[in-house]
Amino acid sequence: MTDTTDRPTVGSMSTISAHFLTPHAPADVQPVAPAPVSASRLNQLRAGVLGANDGIVSVAAIVVGVAGASATRASVLTAGVAGLVAGALSMAAGEYVSVSSQRDAERAGLATPDDELTNPWHAAVASLASFLVGGVIPLLVALAAWGAGVVPAVFAAVVVALVVTGAVSARIGNAPVRRAVVRNVVGGSLAMAITYGVGALVGLAL
Repeated sequence: MTDTTDRPTVGSMSTISAHFLTPHAPADVQPVAPAPVSASRLNQLRAGVLGANDGIVSVAAIVVGVAGASATRASVLTAGVAGLVAGALSMAAGEYVSVSSQRDAERAGLATPDDELTNPWHAAVASLASFLVGGVIPLLVALAAWGAGVVPAVFAAVVVALVVTGAVSARIGNAPVRRAVVRNVVGGSLAMAITYGVGALVGLAL
């Protein structure tokens, strides 16, 4: 009679083989989570993207609005530069006030270390700089000798720029990119179309 007490069964052999052949991660190794982005950094990114977006739409709307009222290239460029400077300063001031209020609330409601509080100056500078960068895009397009085609040229350049800012804002906020891009392009296009219509009406009235 054959003694089978010390022989491994087929099932146990399968278990042993699977144990040695299947790679196992060390028990003490844990997945590394990405470092959280500080509130101050998020505010700078948000201010930068929103500032660029506002600069693109605001200056483009001014350019096409004045172009609708007057065909003079000098008047279009003058209005565009004035809108660029005024808008950048307005955005910086508004962002400073907004983030300062947020900082006061953080300081009053939570025991947040000073180095983790949102910085209103950083947000204001980011907003001002990004507005200038965004607003320069339609202004540079308007500088070219388009003649009567300045409005379609500015419109096309702005749509491309809005696609970029919409995608970047979605990435920062972990939101769907397509929805953000469509929202951005539709909103900017409506702003330019309405402003151009108002400018054309004012030009006819004057």
